[in-house]
Amino acid sequence: MTTRIAIGVASLLILGCAAAPLAAAGETPLVGGSKDVKWGPAPPNLPPNAHMAVLAGDPASTGLITVRLKMPAGYKVPPHWHPTDEHVTVLSGTLAVGMGDKIDRAQSKTLTAGGYGVVPANMHHYAFTRTGAVIQINLNGPFGITYVNPADDPGHKAAAAEH
Repeated sequence: MTTRIAIGVASLLILGCAAAPLAAAGETPLVGGSKDVKWGPAPPNLPPNAHMAVLAGDPASTGLITVRLKMPAGYKVPPHWHPTDEHVTVLSGTLAVGMGDKIDRAQSKTLTAGGYGVVPANMHHYAFTRTGAVIQINLNGPFGITYVNPADDPGHKAAAAEH
C-alpha cells in the first residue's frame, strides 16, 4: 500500500512540475502576424539605420530574449562579440557572417531566408548585408555587445559627439 501511495505522490509531483512551464508560457502574450511586430530604432550600440523589435524578454535582463533586426542594404556590424551564444535566423534578404577581428568578405558565409547560424559566446564575428535583411536573434540575456575595435562602437561615438 505504501508503494502505491509513494508512486501516486511521485506521479502528482511529476505532473505538477511538467504543468508549471505550461502555465508560465500561457501568461506570455503571443505576437500574431508580422503586422503585429512593433518596430523601433535599434539601440545606440548598433550601427545607425537599423530597426529592432523585441518579441520576448527584456534585453537588459536575464532569461530568454527574442529580437528581430531589420537592416537596410549595405548595413554592416563591425567585428564584435557577445557574452552569450547568439542564435540567428534569416527571415528575409541575405546576411553574410564571418569570424575574426576584421571584416573579410571573402571568408564570410552568406545566409539566405530560412538560414540559421549559431555564434558561440565570446566568438569575434562580424555581419553585413548587401541587399538588406530581417533577422531573428535568440539569446539568453542580458544582451551585450563589445566591439573588437572600441572606435567601431556607435554608442561611444554618440557619447563623444555630445561632449
